[in-house]
Amino acid sequence: MELAVYATKAENSRGREYPDFANINRSPFQRDRDRLIHSSAFRRLDGKTQVFAYHEGKNYRTRLTHSIEVSQITRTLCKSLGLNEELGEAIALAHDLGHSPFGHAGERALQNSMAKFGGFDHNINSLKIMTKLEVHYPEFSGLNLTWETIEATVKHNGPIKKISNNYLKEFNKKFDLDLKNFPSLEGQVGAIADDIAYNNHDIDDGFRAGFFNIKELCELPFIHEIVKDFLQKYPDAKDNDNLIIYGITRNMIARMVYDVMENTAQNIRKYRIEKPEDARRQKCFIVDFSNKLKKEIRELRSFLKKYFYTATPIVRMDMKSQRLVEELFSLFMSNPKLLPMEQRRLLATNANDSQIAEIICDYIANMTDMMAIEEHSKLFDPHRRF
Repeated sequence: MELAVYATKAENSRGREYPDFANINRSPFQRDRDRLIHSSAFRRLDGKTQVFAYHEGKNYRTRLTHSIEVSQITRTLCKSLGLNEELGEAIALAHDLGHSPFGHAGERALQNSMAKFGGFDHNINSLKIMTKLEVHYPEFSGLNLTWETIEATVKHNGPIKKISNNYLKEFNKKFDLDLKNFPSLEGQVGAIADDIAYNNHDIDDGFRAGFFNIKELCELPFIHEIVKDFLQKYPDAKDNDNLIIYGITRNMIARMVYDVMENTAQNIRKYRIEKPEDARRQKCFIVDFSNKLKKEIRELRSFLKKYFYTATPIVRMDMKSQRLVEELFSLFMSNPKLLPMEQRRLLATNANDSQIAEIICDYIANMTDMMAIEEHSKLFDPHRRF
């Protein structure tokens, strides 16, 4: 398929941090995708919380299954808009690499713990994983991904006007990520595909966990219309809530994808996007929902907050998760000798508090939920001998 004029072309890539051989069988962005899939950080996403902690049930989304869903939606949108599907896929697979255990509760814990040491941001931790912590090659640390994949991952939430993190600051000096501008259109597609995926799988997961039912979902007018149309077409499904919830999420994903395709095409014309750089220099996202759909999404998020995100079991697990991560960090800071030898070897003899905190943060952030629970048990349970 021929790419649009505003798409990122593989032959125009700004390259990698370290010189690398060309591959005649795979484009640079396909190689990025493959390196990400083969990374240990990507595999660990299977044990990291999306909304439910890993041990709460096998049928709920994890960061890994979420990333796969984001990748699938990203490829669909890129293909329909004439964008680089291979780059979009790599960006989608990378976007959650840096998440801590226990989802946003774990991230809050590390943000609190690292407040005096430059803070914690999962996008910047993704950068660190991609450029330093994953070691697969004798010539360099990191995965040595292309500029385009790294740039879009770091700017997943948009431009970065103020750089407070030292690692990002130093990396940006040698590999300018154009932080004050928006990411590529492929990067913007990856970001909105993330929204589409989690909005819809949270409906599915929340329903299957029993936090709300179809009747309550139908309090939302647009859901009511979807269910009404579905049952008119499939009247025998009226007593099968599983079929109805699949019908709702299928319809919602299709509506959101179509809306993004249509609205983005209009924005491309409106803002006269004729080359990749044009999209980066705008003052807003080019890839976006229409105002009508944004209103529906706000209503949906409000519903999920009321019935799901603030439900007592979720809030209690968030509290326990945040406390567990904060206790691990605090204990390691008070006595770094409690760290595993692999991390202790990274500590210089005269390491200051900021350097110690960074190593501890890297160690905890890259744990799975169960790794963090196990480590906490070893350190705080007096019945454990190691």
